[in-house]
Amino acid sequence: MRKQTLALVLAGTMLGGVLGWAAAAASYQKTGTVKEVSGDSFTLDLGKEAWRFYTDGGTQGKDALKVGDKVTVTYKQVATKIEGKGAAKAPAKKK
Repeated sequence: MRKQTLALVLAGTMLGGVLGWAAAAASYQKTGTVKEVSGDSFTLDLGKEAWRFYTDGGTQGKDALKVGDKVTVTYKQVATKIEGKGAAKAPAKKK
């Protein structure tokens, strides 16, 4: 009985560690200058391009954003909806 309990605890710990590592690996960072700030978003000038980031109530540091500040943004790309459209059609062969 004790071996089974120990095996379950170890398996749970390993699974938690793997899931935690996977979640940490899914975050990215961009550093640039704040170009524009609005109520729920801001634009970051990255030099050759500009990115718009959206914020919510859980976004840390959003209240301190000011145009001209150099900041590093940590973000995650998360799908909110996936809609199936069927298989893509193969291009017609030329004769």
